[in-house]
Amino acid sequence: MSYLEAIKIALFTFPFLAFVITIPFILWQYHKYGSINKLRALIIYSFILYMMCVYFLAIFPLPDRDSIDMSSPIYQLIPFNFMFDVFKESSNMKNVWDVLLNPSVYTVLFNILMFIPFGMYLRYYFKTSLKKTVLFSFLFSLFLEVTQLTGLYFIYPYPYRLFDVDDLIINTLGGIFGYYFVSIFMKFLPSRETIDSDSLEEGKKVSGLRRITRFCLDLSIWFFFALILGVIVNYEHVILVSLIIYYVIIPFIFNGQTLGSKFLNMRLVFPNKRLLRLFLRLVLIFLYYVVIPFGLGLLFIFVIKHFSIPNVLVFVIGAIYVLLLGIFYLVNVTNIFKRKILFYDRVLNGEYVSTIGEDDLKEDEKEE
Repeated sequence: MSYLEAIKIALFTFPFLAFVITIPFILWQYHKYGSINKLRALIIYSFILYMMCVYFLAIFPLPDRDSIDMSSPIYQLIPFNFMFDVFKESSNMKNVWDVLLNPSVYTVLFNILMFIPFGMYLRYYFKTSLKKTVLFSFLFSLFLEVTQLTGLYFIYPYPYRLFDVDDLIINTLGGIFGYYFVSIFMKFLPSRETIDSDSLEEGKKVSGLRRITRFCLDLSIWFFFALILGVIVNYEHVILVSLIIYYVIIPFIFNGQTLGSKFLNMRLVFPNKRLLRLFLRLVLIFLYYVVIPFGLGLLFIFVIKHFSIPNVLVFVIGAIYVLLLGIFYLVNVTNIFKRKILFYDRVLNGEYVSTIGEDDLKEDEKEE
């Protein structure tokens, strides 16, 4: 398997991993900055893709278990041993191309190139010093070498690749080159501090995606809360009680913040009578999103059971109902994305505001 084939596997696998990490990434970005910076997302996801490529290059191709030579050496501990291989395999040391095309040479060059991006990412985005870049480059290389030494974590009965101390040295050297090489690009790219400050500034506004993320996070937390409460209390109206506790009592105590909105740095504000408005808001949301749309569906089922309606008409009405239900929820999600104030918040004068920067504001007020 060539290097390109290992990279193709990484590119094929990346979308699945990206899907898995997207929700944690969104939650963390909103928690820390209140917004999702596009450049930061590009850097983080490209770094993950890069790490996958390096890892797959280290473990592929995977051999058949029966084809592994159990008598072959498993480690090489002599530093710069590749130099002896170069002299031994090159027929003419005075011919530059003959030397460069030597497998020992281009393997070394490839290992250096492979770790240059690692040093670049470390310095540019993760703000590591030269000493930490050296350390992390060495540790990452050691992880790859141990992966090979253990036969892919003992999946194979014997290592199918050599643990080579030269790789530790060369890969670490590549990380160092990357540390210095990235300084060229740092003249043109925004600094990490600029990315952070832009993210915090954007986080002072509550975006539609942030509101939807808050809704999903709160719904998940409430579900587990209701589940635990039901086990402890064993009360038939536990769903109603848990809804009131989570969406009314808790935000009333914590100044308009549920556990989800507190984690995502936002709060729901009302001009007055917060407890009453929180309760009415819960009632309106429940009626708007659950009772009315699904109540119409139950009414339709009731009519079918008690009246003779042709099957064709039942199918047509049912299809229209499902279509309208989908459009109903899609329109509301779209309105949230567009940061529109929905009718229940408009009626109750409720508004989501960001808490990003509130601590700084309080500090300024104390100083004044």
